[in-house]
Amino acid sequence: MLSSLGALNCRNRTRMALDLTHTLVIGISASALFDLREADAVFQSQGIRAYREHMLALEGAPLATGTGFALVAALLSLNVHGPKGAPALVEVVIMSRNSPETGVRVMRAVRERGLAISRYVFTGGEPLSAYARAFGVDLFLSNSVGDVQTVVDSAVCAAAVLSPPPEGYQPAEHQVRFAFDGDAVLFSEDAEIVYKSGGLGAFHASEDEARDVPLPEGPFARFLVKLARLKETLPQGVEYSPIRIAVVTARNAPAEARVITTFRAWGVYVDEAFFLGGLAKDQVLAAFRPHIFFDDQDVHVSRASGLVPSGRVPYKTGSVLRGGSGEEREKEGSGAVKAGVVHLTRSPADGG
Repeated sequence: MLSSLGALNCRNRTRMALDLTHTLVIGISASALFDLREADAVFQSQGIRAYREHMLALEGAPLATGTGFALVAALLSLNVHGPKGAPALVEVVIMSRNSPETGVRVMRAVRERGLAISRYVFTGGEPLSAYARAFGVDLFLSNSVGDVQTVVDSAVCAAAVLSPPPEGYQPAEHQVRFAFDGDAVLFSEDAEIVYKSGGLGAFHASEDEARDVPLPEGPFARFLVKLARLKETLPQGVEYSPIRIAVVTARNAPAEARVITTFRAWGVYVDEAFFLGGLAKDQVLAAFRPHIFFDDQDVHVSRASGLVPSGRVPYKTGSVLRGGSGEEREKEGSGAVKAGVVHLTRSPADGG
């Protein structure tokens, strides 16, 4: 008997770990996938014990969808295009500060919605950010400013704070649509710093002079490149792919050419690009109907989030763009817009 157990343990030790190198891995908090605002309100007003009782009492009750649900469902549907026996094209990990006990409600909701999710992280109130690297996450989505900020500072992967879900939103069918801002999201903060320090004229002159030089990578560059590689593997080809990528940026001529130069250098095929030159982004996004829109500025995220699922990409803690003032800008716009720093009390529902 002991020798049989020894042989079994040996086989388990030599089993190859799952290789997710070519798999797009999304880490999402439970509160970003489902609408847990009612549970969070219980925690905020009555504390952790009442929250636990609330979650256990409603364990069998359905959960409404959250901001990230449409994106997750659409991404998981891409796995029908993957080769049999190979790792999935897309994996989703639910990362939650619930305890395993209160997390049962989330697991039930996943089954009821028919989501092909098998991996979970339940930390019992501890921060989630440390587990992004452990699970090979390429994109981390959460309602918790603190968890997202820690991931951003560590540069483990792309990360964004999701806004509340928009009412009446209908995602595009038969495609997964991503919309990205440019500077400080796909690209580095360098051009943004030039704008802030020297104004619009200096920004345009600098970008026009460097139009043939690719922009440095920003926090979402690696995610975009991996998304583009996934797009290339799908049978329909990039032009008719079930993944559609748009860039929605405040840049305009003569600062637009460097964006195309950069995508060519990265080998990324972008389906649509909107160089708005100070026009509001919300109506363009309403027409494009992305499953998710990423921007670094509160002014754009707040306008867009009422129409389409949106996430704010925080600056690193030491970034000069933070500056303690919360200043933001719209190129060609009417000047800087002030935005307050957001502080949230952490609860199991808030972080998942």
